[in-house]
Amino acid sequence: MKNPIKQLFGQTAVYGLGIVLPRLLNYLLLTPFYTRVFERATYGIITELYAYVVFLLVILTYGMETGYFRYASNSERQERVYTTVLGSLFVSSSLFIIFMLFWSGPISSLIGYEQHPEYIKWLAAIVGIDAFTSIPFARIRLRNQPIKYALIRIVEVSINIGLNLFFLYYCPRHTESELVTLLYNENIGVGYVLISNLIASSLKLLLLIPDILAAFRSVFDRSLFKEILKYSYPLLIAGLAGTVNEALDRILLKHLIPIELNPMEQLGIYGANYKLAVLMTLFVQMFKYAAEPFFFSKSGEKNAKKLYADVMMFFVVAGLFIFLLVNLYLDYFILFIGADFREGVQIVPVVLMANLVMGIFFNLSIWYKLTNLTRFGAVLVLLGALITVVVNVLFIPRYGYVASAWAHLFCYSTMVIVSYLWSRKHYAIPYRVGRILAYIIAAVVIYLSNELFLQNIPGPKNVWALLLLIVFGTVVVCGERRTFNHYKSS
Repeated sequence: MKNPIKQLFGQTAVYGLGIVLPRLLNYLLLTPFYTRVFERATYGIITELYAYVVFLLVILTYGMETGYFRYASNSERQERVYTTVLGSLFVSSSLFIIFMLFWSGPISSLIGYEQHPEYIKWLAAIVGIDAFTSIPFARIRLRNQPIKYALIRIVEVSINIGLNLFFLYYCPRHTESELVTLLYNENIGVGYVLISNLIASSLKLLLLIPDILAAFRSVFDRSLFKEILKYSYPLLIAGLAGTVNEALDRILLKHLIPIELNPMEQLGIYGANYKLAVLMTLFVQMFKYAAEPFFFSKSGEKNAKKLYADVMMFFVVAGLFIFLLVNLYLDYFILFIGADFREGVQIVPVVLMANLVMGIFFNLSIWYKLTNLTRFGAVLVLLGALITVVVNVLFIPRYGYVASAWAHLFCYSTMVIVSYLWSRKHYAIPYRVGRILAYIIAAVVIYLSNELFLQNIPGPKNVWALLLLIVFGTVVVCGERRTFNHYKSS
């Protein structure tokens, strides 16, 4: 029998080519680039606009991606499910783009960009395309085609990066070129970030045409659509509330930081330093892409609950290693953002831990997805959203973006605790909570020891950091030897 843990993390690694590599390229190239070619306030515009994108994507996919996995994983109607879900998103995405094109003027005025209604048009097209293509990508994931997934994503992000460099670096330095004269307008400025994204998304859509045409093999099933929608709409509520947890701070900062403190500059600093937690964000994201279809496919097996518990343990350990790696070598990671943005580096440890706790919540969420109790997921994330709003509104005026970073951690921690307590009643999974907490405490103690004591000890910092990573690894290996041996021998 194939080792399920190895299978999951093997797929996680391959999906990483499609998720981590493109985003890592964005991080390694675009984040340093943006924080050097744009002023802090201008980068704040990018941070804010893409916060709206996060909200809109959740609305336009309205839980259908998870609904597709739920109904297509073990169904003889797999093609009909695909056709039905894809048809639904085609209609909703098209209507959204049309609506936004007609109302771009009032909407741009509402959010403070009345001079640039074209931003709204470009964002609408990007969001509409990305929402629609989420289902062909889900089909690729369900069919276990991670390499295909990776190649399309890599092409998309390569085009995006190339166009950003062309419009924002090459063109301003070669204004005498006929090509530049034809394609470039210096007044567009930061808008070229959106234009590059839109072109890349459009190319992605073209590459997915074979998978889109596969929907014509079956017919749209109205009764099936109602069934999937009934399952998925609580996930829309949960998704919206989750987006509040993830992105609301980037909208509120502009309005809650006192004007004399330059809120757009503070937003730019926050957005840049938030990106320093990218390794954790990408790890959680690529795990989610591999884990959701994996969890559903294993749900009927006899030892499914033990498997889910072991997956949680391995996930937490891997996440804590990333937490320590970034924090212990933060002097190097911070070089990826411009010097004008580095004053916000104190939020990085908090954001790293918050993202790890968010991943723990995703692992826990399998209990309400498998039992069709998705309304509990909606309640949980609404609770988190309430915490996010309260903490940000109360504390941003006094503590700025630092309050936003801590709001993430408080929010996700509360969601994890409540979700675990509810899961004990409805779908009890034997998570080793005590040991997980012990590893988290050990990682935090190692981090604090490095910050408070080891920084002043003579000797190369890199050596101390490496020794601390080895200490943590040794603790984990000794504590999980039996689990490692079980899956090693299977």
